[in-house]
Amino acid sequence: FFDKAGTDEATSLLEELRELVATLEITIAETLLIKVRRSYPSHLVGKGKMAELIGKAGELNCDCIIFDNELTPRQQRNWEEEANLLVIDRQEVILDIFSMRARTKEARLQVQLARMHYALPRMARMWGHLDRQGGGSGGGKGGAGAARGEGEKQIEIDRRLAHKRIDKVKAELATVRKQRATQRKDRLRAPLPHAAIVGYTNAGKSSLLNKLTQSKVLVEDKLFATLDTTTRKLELADGQTLLMTDTVGFVRRLPHGLVESFKATLEEAVLADFLIHVIDASSPDIHEHYQTTLDVLKELGADEKRMVLAINKIDLVDNDRQHELETHFDGSVLISAENGAGMDVLVAKMGDMLLENIVRNNLQIPQIRQDLVALLHREGKILSRDYKGNDVILNATYPKRFLANFAEFVMAEQNYNQIKDNRSNANPS
Repeated sequence: FFDKAGTDEATSLLEELRELVATLEITIAETLLIKVRRSYPSHLVGKGKMAELIGKAGELNCDCIIFDNELTPRQQRNWEEEANLLVIDRQEVILDIFSMRARTKEARLQVQLARMHYALPRMARMWGHLDRQGGGSGGGKGGAGAARGEGEKQIEIDRRLAHKRIDKVKAELATVRKQRATQRKDRLRAPLPHAAIVGYTNAGKSSLLNKLTQSKVLVEDKLFATLDTTTRKLELADGQTLLMTDTVGFVRRLPHGLVESFKATLEEAVLADFLIHVIDASSPDIHEHYQTTLDVLKELGADEKRMVLAINKIDLVDNDRQHELETHFDGSVLISAENGAGMDVLVAKMGDMLLENIVRNNLQIPQIRQDLVALLHREGKILSRDYKGNDVILNATYPKRFLANFAEFVMAEQNYNQIKDNRSNANPS
């Protein structure tokens, strides 16, 4: 369905809706693309088109009509009264998927909160039958006015209970977030840099995490296959350890309530040292998906983060398409999480991202200064260890903020190499 949108965009969105609905394992009888000149406040479409759609749904024995466009509570209520069928929109489909996919307590609470915010203005339709009780519009005893009064009272009670439930879920969520914040503090005490993998849903983020870290995170060819964040360690070639977090995928027309509810999950992107933005080379809507991700990152306040752009699934496109994408997305890395192509280049780029925060030096530290050795263990990484007299010879990486601590112990490269050569000669085996 579209009004001002172009045909190509509307077709793409409708196909995406089909994929979203298929994720719920709902059988799709037929998809229709309808052009209207303007949006009607009562039913979104005109009465003639509405009758046509309801008739079509009846012919196909449908149980549900799903709109790609967002329906107002009034429009949804009017459609269900006219069609005598369940009528939902894209937002409700996404909420159902999130409900199905949520695994951790935090994710379930976030989905629950988003669902309640979505359902609150739609509660009136549950009590519409009360408005139709009685035969007149008067306010006498037993009349329609009295029935409406009871209906309004019931709605008020239900809304009050709903608001209490929302407050309770918010409180539970705050507790869970506090616990996770404590866990994050513990993680941040370890001097490990952190990268968050972001991108459109089904772009291959989990597959990339698995390929880089040899993990076994769930991977499915479905939209929103994973909702909960997963963090794994990656050992870089220079000895640095990088934490990598896979985040929930984005989608066009993502319900605003979900963005708000999932900020705690997505804040991994906000707190990361840099982002790995994954896009799908095989998608005909790659440019729209790229922009959607940037828009959501902006809403999260993470749009100014340093970023590595990884164009995934190059095994599914030809060389001309690869060249076209590489030219358009300047500075990007072409990769395939399926066959490993370009992984070495991507890992090198990730290492480059850390260079401005990390230094690697050869150090000659007196053994009596075990406090400095302990500092390296705690705040950096010791790559090799040797001894010369009463000194310990270390090749190590550590944050630049500790440069002053080790300045007097930095060795010249030739001195370090000489010590290594002497040790090799002394131990030829």
